[in-house]
Amino acid sequence: MSSSDDLLKNPIVPVAGADDAEATYDALVAHSDSADCRPLVIHVLAADADDAETERAREAFERFESRAANDGMTVDTEVYRGDSIADTVIEAAEAAEASAIVFCSRGGSAWFDLLAGGVRTSLLAKSDTPVVMLPVGEE
Repeated sequence: MSSSDDLLKNPIVPVAGADDAEATYDALVAHSDSADCRPLVIHVLAADADDAETERAREAFERFESRAANDGMTVDTEVYRGDSIADTVIEAAEAAEASAIVFCSRGGSAWFDLLAGGVRTSLLAKSDTPVVMLPVGEE
């Protein structure tokens, strides 16, 4: 097993919504063996999140789980609450002893993200857990 296979064995996978869950699942399965990958799929809610946001998390989980079930992948899901998405994802990854934090780029310029202090930049700068950004739409 290569080190990239090890990174995708027990990843934590943050998803923002149903469409993101599908894109992230497709990218993950394109780069891993579904039988050997057991992701913890998470959605981070603000402390004051409303019912609509909670429903968005549920829909994202259902979409990811449905796709995974068709491929024989076991998936765990969990909602986390926190004021900082990056810090909450990092804490969740550490608590779960995740092999990596795995996500798809949600668009936008990496240069703008760097200037704006975005989530992906914070993950890269702060996480002791390896961070893997998968390309969207590649097989």
